[in-house]
Amino acid sequence: MRNVGVMSENTQITPEIASQIRPFRIDVPQADLDDLKDRLGRTRWPDEIPESGWEYGVPVAYVKRLAEYWRDGYDWRAHEAEINRYPQFITEIDGQDIHFLHVRSPHEDAFPLILTHGWPGSIVEYLKVVEPLTNPEDPAQAFHLVIPSLPGFGFSGPTRERGWNRFRTARAWAELMRRLGYGRYGAVGNDGGSFVSPEVGRVDPEHVAGVHVTQIYSFPSGDPAEMANLTDEERKGLEVLQWFYENKMSFNMVHSQQPQTLSYGIFDSPAGLLGWNAQLFGEDVDDDFILTNTMLYWATGTATSATRFYYEDARAEHPKEPTTVPIGLAMFEGDFVSMRTFAERDHKNIVHWRSYDGGGHYAAHLRPDVLAADLRDFYAALR
Repeated sequence: MRNVGVMSENTQITPEIASQIRPFRIDVPQADLDDLKDRLGRTRWPDEIPESGWEYGVPVAYVKRLAEYWRDGYDWRAHEAEINRYPQFITEIDGQDIHFLHVRSPHEDAFPLILTHGWPGSIVEYLKVVEPLTNPEDPAQAFHLVIPSLPGFGFSGPTRERGWNRFRTARAWAELMRRLGYGRYGAVGNDGGSFVSPEVGRVDPEHVAGVHVTQIYSFPSGDPAEMANLTDEERKGLEVLQWFYENKMSFNMVHSQQPQTLSYGIFDSPAGLLGWNAQLFGEDVDDDFILTNTMLYWATGTATSATRFYYEDARAEHPKEPTTVPIGLAMFEGDFVSMRTFAERDHKNIVHWRSYDGGGHYAAHLRPDVLAADLRDFYAALR
């Protein structure tokens, strides 16, 4: 692998700041892996209504198959080594350790991006786009990548105080990019990252050239005039949203209201954690992707603190004014349907809006080349 890291000729990092950034490497103790295997082997499986499918929630057969593979076939050490191919660091910001990958392009003039994941994902979401973004055929399209773990997630956790919501995280990301010496950069997000990244643009508009997300989470305000302007596609999007709210929104309600109550089932039991997190992975992604993401919660003991992010966000004071930094959307089939009528109310500078077939919620993993190309197109005019 090429030599990449924190410091370079064109970053302005003082020795004092460099001393605040500690190199990091994942090395989960073997005793923890042995304990995990033992726990999985002693799982008490619940009953279910025969042939009920996903109607009542995640089916036992689905979780049991994943758990058996986790115990007897899945190779964590191989995935640990894959992540460890990339330079990793930890720095303390606002009293919280922040873990991040920092993969610099071999092209010094590459444009910096900070990429933010969501729940139940992790930094693993973006591993497949690292190479096409940092080392493309055209050096003029290259990016330096900063990929942090959200506060309370993975090796950025657990959180130990209140208030780590999207807004505090955005301020931490702006500070992280400042420490790394990036005077101008882009903010990219998926899932929870699509909440955080626009706020990075809001808190650091002097340095954020543009924000790129895979969802723009803008919802009806209740204004009848707003509803009258909806296109047919947007009305279908509302129908999808209503279905999701009525059938799969339980995780959001529990995380936002009772994360500590949930924690006893997902912190102590790997099968419990797997069943809870797997509800939003579904059957489109591969088993190793599901388990590697889940491992970053299990191995770090952050199943609880990750869910607290929702609780804190639900109680945060949300800005009433729209964002103004240029924002772009890459919307993938099978994912949340962003509705431009509502989006333009919340974001006054939408400059890029594209839809793609397939890809679902984890496009960076399932369609990395398409997402990478969209990022190149969006930032081409903003570099």
